[in-house]
Amino acid sequence: MPQQPLAEQMRPSNLDEVIGQPHLVGEKGILRQIVAAKHPTSLILWGPPGTGKTTLARIIATEVKAEFIELSAVTSGKKDVERVIEHARQNWNLNLRTILFVDEIHRFNKAQQDAFLPHVESGLITLIGATTENPSFEVINPLLSRTRVLVLQPLSKNDIVQIITRALTLIKSTPTIDDEAVEYLARLSAGDARSALGTLELATKLERKHITSETIKTAAQTKLPGYDKKGEMHYDIISAFIKSMRGSDIDATLYYLARMLEAGEDPKFIARRMIIFASEDIGLAGNGALSLATTAFEAVERIGMPESTYVLFHVASALAKSKKSRATTSAMYESQALARKYSTSQVPLHVRNAPTSLMKNLGYAKDYSWQANFKHPKGFLPEEVAREIDQRK
Repeated sequence: MPQQPLAEQMRPSNLDEVIGQPHLVGEKGILRQIVAAKHPTSLILWGPPGTGKTTLARIIATEVKAEFIELSAVTSGKKDVERVIEHARQNWNLNLRTILFVDEIHRFNKAQQDAFLPHVESGLITLIGATTENPSFEVINPLLSRTRVLVLQPLSKNDIVQIITRALTLIKSTPTIDDEAVEYLARLSAGDARSALGTLELATKLERKHITSETIKTAAQTKLPGYDKKGEMHYDIISAFIKSMRGSDIDATLYYLARMLEAGEDPKFIARRMIIFASEDIGLAGNGALSLATTAFEAVERIGMPESTYVLFHVASALAKSKKSRATTSAMYESQALARKYSTSQVPLHVRNAPTSLMKNLGYAKDYSWQANFKHPKGFLPEEVAREIDQRK
């Protein structure tokens, strides 16, 4: 008889069995309160893979005695949603609650998400959506206003160790396993319990007597799970990289750089961000920074990886150590604001080009002298723009 995957066997059936997420399932956690009140609430569960989103949704449904219906936004369409709504109406007539769990809800488009609104508002369904993407960008505002967003954190290394230890008791003919192998698997899983259990299950099939770190490495066949070059982690780490350079923290700068490269990030993307940083955050404090960052990008293009790793670490260190100035950036924003506010202001006649005699007679380029550092008595700006700038000083 086929056996359930280890991750499914390990799925908790109540909140007391849940490992991790103490801010949600602890004594004063919101999910603990929802379950105690026996009154389900529409939720968006936002967190990385393998942190318990589906499990928590199922536990809520069990505890509040509601029917649990699960859809995946990847494989489901409008007709699937309509069938669920019709079934929910039948449940309503039987005085039975319906919890609709939508995995990867961010994959539904705006129209599909709109379809839930009247039924969530009327209470016909309690919607629990799961997403690995930021709901602020991926879930429509009307739906967000009718749900509560709960953030799930990646499981800690100790959480994963507990899960692995518990899982080993379920495996028939349990092999022995090194403490180092458990630690390695916990670190490798990057807070993803499903990934850890999947790797452990394969490792027990590869080696039935004694599991070592090498066994885990063979079973995992991966470096850094959880890093999606188009996902939230991508933006979080590049943000941390930029902020570390801005804060002149070289250790943090190089740590985040190493994480991106180890995860397979495009080195040209990193180099482009350093070019922007050189002007935005260093600017006039170190005019050579822009040339250095641009040269780094050219080196990455010409040399390729892994050799251009040296260049990236070299230039990232230099940018982190450089003096910082936001003067150019601030001046840019102020100038853009003035340009938008005074978009129709006339260029003063005395600084206009005067290629004809008629134009000269009309006052074009009047009293202007072609010489270095020449300052016209009337200045160079439209009067209203000059006046606002003077008021700011």
